Amino acid sequence: MAESKAVNTNDPRYSKLTIGVCPDQWGVWFPQDEKQIDWDVALDEMASAGFSVMETGPFGYFPTDPKRLQEEMDARGFRVVAGTGWGILHKAEAWAETERFFRQIGETHAAVGAEYVVHLPPMFRDEKTGDYIDDKVLSTEAWNLYIKNADRLGRIMKEDYGLKMVLHPHGDSHIETPEDIDRVFQATDPEYVGFCLDTGHIIYGDGDPMELCRKYPERISYVHIKAMDQSLVKQAHDEDWPFVKAVHAGVSVAPPAGLPDMGDLIEALADLDKELYVVCEQDMYGCPKDQPLPIAVQTREYLASLGLGLK
Repeated sequence: MAESKAVNTNDPRYSKLTIGVCPDQWGVWFPQDEKQIDWDVALDEMASAGFSVMETGPFGYFPTDPKRLQEEMDARGFRVVAGTGWGILHKAEAWAETERFFRQIGETHAAVGAEYVVHLPPMFRDEKTGDYIDDKVLSTEAWNLYIKNADRLGRIMKEDYGLKMVLHPHGDSHIETPEDIDRVFQATDPEYVGFCLDTGHIIYGDGDPMELCRKYPERISYVHIKAMDQSLVKQAHDEDWPFVKAVHAGVSVAPPAGLPDMGDLIEALADLDKELYVVCEQDMYGCPKDQPLPIAVQTREYLASLGLGLK
């Protein structure tokens, strides 16, 4: 399969970084939603934008039958490297459903040759309404269960499906700030739990993704690359906006706008000197359906100019 633009074959410094894409770059947050572009149209556009490495996004947006998924990806020259899923880890009564759902994701993605599964943390405010649906701060007991079940789920993904599970920081979640992330790194078992360096959500949580690369090089196993408008991040926190309001206000921006500085970030990733998938994202849920394609082309080409992939 041709992946001529996914890896920078011209400069050995960046040759371990593989750029990819996922439905979030096309404004997709849910398996089905009338505000979202149809999956087959998005897939065609992703290919036309020059991408060839795929993280499949919300489970059920693309076909979940492995044979059909493989056929659709093959038809457009895509290689699937990861799936994603939301799953509650801090409530004992939710475990059975979380395990069931992730086994479904694991089965589909192992069958199409994926290597990773991204665990998206449950948010304490609703993704659409912004209403509080959970405690903003977890009790010690709930946090300890979060960690225990993260290790448990990561072990299932590794031993039963051959997938590396990575935890993902997120606005309006219990893994958002640098302090939250430190607690995760210190408590989870690195054999079963990796970390998805989502550069946008780390900025949203007032963190520094380059510092995380330097502080925890061995734990960073996967990357979501995106930028945030720092002034809107500040306003969102000062005025206690739900994350969805910040997104609708345009907090997630196309580089070179926003933070982190993509040149500094790509250098920090190259310094890690390890094979990494670096997946393009921009939170644009609810955007006009013709908006994502030109932004994605511009973003991919800009990142290529800095060493990530090829133009």
